[in-house]
Amino acid sequence: MPMDDGFVREISTGLSQRGVRDHNERLLLSLIQRHGGLPASDLSKRAGLSPPTVSSILRRLEGEGLVLKGEPVRGKVGKPSTPMRLAKDGAFSFGLKIGRRSAELVLMDFVGETRDERLFSYNRPLPDDIFSFVQDSITDIRAKLSKDHLRRICGIGVGAAFELWNWPDEAATRRAEFAEWQSVDLRVQLQELTGLPVSLVNDATAACQAEHTFGRGKEFRDYAYFFIGAYIGGGIVLDNTVYEGRQGNAGALGSLRSIGPNGESMQLVEMASIRQLEQRFHEVDLDPRHLWSDPESWTRYSRYVDPWLRQTAQELSKAALSVCSVIDFEAILIDGAFPEPIRHDLVDRVRRYVTTQDTRGLIAPQIEAGSIGRKARAIGAATRPMDIQFML
Repeated sequence: MPMDDGFVREISTGLSQRGVRDHNERLLLSLIQRHGGLPASDLSKRAGLSPPTVSSILRRLEGEGLVLKGEPVRGKVGKPSTPMRLAKDGAFSFGLKIGRRSAELVLMDFVGETRDERLFSYNRPLPDDIFSFVQDSITDIRAKLSKDHLRRICGIGVGAAFELWNWPDEAATRRAEFAEWQSVDLRVQLQELTGLPVSLVNDATAACQAEHTFGRGKEFRDYAYFFIGAYIGGGIVLDNTVYEGRQGNAGALGSLRSIGPNGESMQLVEMASIRQLEQRFHEVDLDPRHLWSDPESWTRYSRYVDPWLRQTAQELSKAALSVCSVIDFEAILIDGAFPEPIRHDLVDRVRRYVTTQDTRGLIAPQIEAGSIGRKARAIGAATRPMDIQFML
C-alpha cells in the first residue's frame, strides 16, 4: 500500500482479520514511538487500519495506561486533533551494560527516559562482582517504586560484548581470569537473581538500538554505527531496522581489517579504541581512570588525546568507506564513551579524512555524530524487553 511519506518501509501495515489484536496494538505503539504523538486519523492512514479499529485499540491501550491523550492541536479547519502519546509510566525495564571498565544499570520508562541508574567501576569484570552489583542495585531501585510501577517492569535487557571472555590486548594471566565467563549463563543466572525475564544483546548493537530508537537514527533509513568504548564496536541499520544477523553478531565492525604502524595485519579494535589512549596514559604515568571519571581530563591532557583523535579519525574514515563498499549506507553515525566536544571533534576529523580517500566506485556517506553518549549501551539494552512485549 503506497504511503505519502514512505513509512511503509519503516513498519509493516496492520492486519484486520479477527484474532490479531496483539499485532495491531504493537503496530500502533511502534508508530507512536517512532513518530511521536499522532492523532487517530494519522495512525489509521499510516497503519492501514480503519478508523473504528484504531479508535477501539487506542481506547484499550489508554485504559491499560500505555498511551494518553496529548494537548489538542487546532488546524485551519475542522475540530482540533488530539495526538496520542506513549505514557511515561506505562512500562519500565532495566538495562544492564557489562563493559571492560564498568557495569551500568538503568531503569528506563516507556518513553526512554532514565528514571534511575547505578554505575560500578572496576579493573576487570568478574561474574560474582557483577551479579552482586545487579542484585544490590535492583533491590535498592525497586524499594523506591510504587506497587503500580513495580508491576509494570517488563524485564531486564543485557548488553555485553560478544565472547566476553575473549578480549584483545590483555596479558595471559588476565585472559585466564576472564575465561570464567565461558561457563556463565547470563540469562539463567540473572533471571534467578532478579525474577525478571532476561534478554541478551551485543553491547554495541544495544548502543545502535538506543541511537535508532531515541536518537538520530530516525533521520536515516540505512546506516552503519560505530560506538567507541574501551574497545570499538558497531551496528548496522537496514530499512529502518537494526539488523542483528543470524547469530546476533552482525555489525562486528571492530573486526574490520587494518594495518599497523609496521605494516602488520591488525583489526580496527586495535587501532581505534579508547584502549590505545589508556595505554598512552600508562606510558607517561597518568591514571587512565581519569578518562572515565573526569570528562575534563580529555581537554586537560590534549597533548595525548589529540594524537589519539587523529589516528582514530583516520581509521574510522577508512572503515566507513569499507562498510559502504558492501552496502551503500546513506550515513555513518559515530558515538562513544567520551565527552560531547570530543565526539564532535572526532566526527569533524573523520569528515575531512573521508574527502581525502579514494572513493572510486563508492557513494561517500554522510558522516554524522550520534546523540546518546556514554549510556547508549545500557539504554539500548533496556529497550529490548519493551520491544519484545510491546513493539514490532
